[in-house]
Amino acid sequence: MSDTAERSLNLPNAITISRLLLSFVLFALIQMGNHWLWATGLFVFAVATDVLDGWIARRYQLITQLGRILDPFVDKFITSGTFLFLLPISKQSGVDPWMVVIVMGREMLVTSLRGFLEQRGADFSASASGKLKMFLQCAAATAALLSMHPAVASYSIGGISFVAVRDVLLWTMVAVTVWSGYLYVQKAIVLLSPKSV
Repeated sequence: MSDTAERSLNLPNAITISRLLLSFVLFALIQMGNHWLWATGLFVFAVATDVLDGWIARRYQLITQLGRILDPFVDKFITSGTFLFLLPISKQSGVDPWMVVIVMGREMLVTSLRGFLEQRGADFSASASGKLKMFLQCAAATAALLSMHPAVASYSIGGISFVAVRDVLLWTMVAVTVWSGYLYVQKAIVLLSPKSV
């Protein structure tokens, strides 16, 4: 086995791969339609492993090229996949088709720009807006999953229902997703300008 392969087979990348496998279990639970608390718990656990593998990689200098590619892919796969699997039950989950189109369109655009620009040697790493977008996507997906449980959907405090909070989170997530994508496009334009080339 080559040195590159051995470095790639480290703990952070193993955690990332396990998160990818967990996503299929999550999607199965969503499709079954009667294990919403389990599905929510699994999603939150998967998000927590994302924080863990990133911390381990930075703390012990285990950052690899495979991890740089795999980690953001798995993050997008599990969040976008969750929204997609909630789409057939949009009236109950609050996940509108336009939300999914915007989320997936933004992810494909930014990923394409990153691949193109980094191939040219430009720095197109994640920004604060991208991290905020990811946090809100995770929060909105968690709320959407929870709202599928009847007891949670009917819960309210101070006259504000959980469903209303979920809807605010979902639309805020969409707005920040668009804003983040716009900032990345602006950054790409600057990097592609003649002065930057």
